[in-house]
Amino acid sequence: MAQITVLVESEVRNLVGLGTGELDVIEAVYPAISAGAASMPPIQRIDVPEHNGEIDIKSAYLPGFDGIAVKVSAGFFDNPARGLPSLGGLILVFESDTGLPAAALFDNGYLTNVRTALAGAVAARHLATQGANAVGVLGAGVQARLQVEALTLVRPVANVRVWARRSDEAERLAAELRSDLDVEASAVDAPGDAVCAGGILVTTTPATEPLVTAAMLQPGLHITAVGSDAEHKQEISVDAVEAVDVVVCDSRSQSARLGELRAPGASGREVAAVELGEVITGDAAGRVGDDQVTLCDLTGTGAQDTAIASLVMARARDASIGRRLQA
Repeated sequence: MAQITVLVESEVRNLVGLGTGELDVIEAVYPAISAGAASMPPIQRIDVPEHNGEIDIKSAYLPGFDGIAVKVSAGFFDNPARGLPSLGGLILVFESDTGLPAAALFDNGYLTNVRTALAGAVAARHLATQGANAVGVLGAGVQARLQVEALTLVRPVANVRVWARRSDEAERLAAELRSDLDVEASAVDAPGDAVCAGGILVTTTPATEPLVTAAMLQPGLHITAVGSDAEHKQEISVDAVEAVDVVVCDSRSQSARLGELRAPGASGREVAAVELGEVITGDAAGRVGDDQVTLCDLTGTGAQDTAIASLVMARARDASIGRRLQA
């Protein structure tokens, strides 16, 4: 008889966070994707246009992992006006050798936020200039904050500029970053004001019209784009994608369908891109000069979900955390 472990968000938060161990687990996912070792079906998305929402289903099998995660993630972007988080969901884990259900992680989207932020840090670790200490962030939600926090694992972040459509939200996030991360942080009036030469720009919005144009690019800039994960979303203009020196993505097929490679492809303008896993292993060149402009498009992968969920399960077993039910 199968035994299922049930964990709720508070327990999951106590098991994993933005640490170097978690960072290394997420980094190891990308070479497996690029090598074709991950069995990762296309993302399934259910649109809920009347409520500005969507539900995504992601999954992957990774050799060497005890579990296979199937994540159901909900993004309802009008929720903050109701006092609710915009992201929610849960992860089901199945034994990789038997297919039996092993766990239900009621994390309310926490693990998605963590693994996405860690992915941004992985991208910066391999693509940003070594001395990058200035960060611009577009968006002021949970992911914007976590991206900045995760970047402190890999770069000496000292100054942060925040832009958001609502200036009060940008001011709020800047104040939180000053207090919690001991960095200089300020709200800016326009997306271009968040860009700094030799720095890092992270885009975390559900924008459907580009926010970043070629005219905004500065020497040595690294851009991590995490907002575009559907055919109707776009944060980086086609001219900006074409103008950067190195284009990297987590998955070519996903980026071409849902990410920042979609718009150039739709207009018949093909962009040469390499995968993050190829950069990590050295099979493809990333940044080779401090003046280059680099872009990494992160559409989010089921492989990340399997990796972070497996880490939760391993730590839960070691700490004897969670309720165990007989199925």
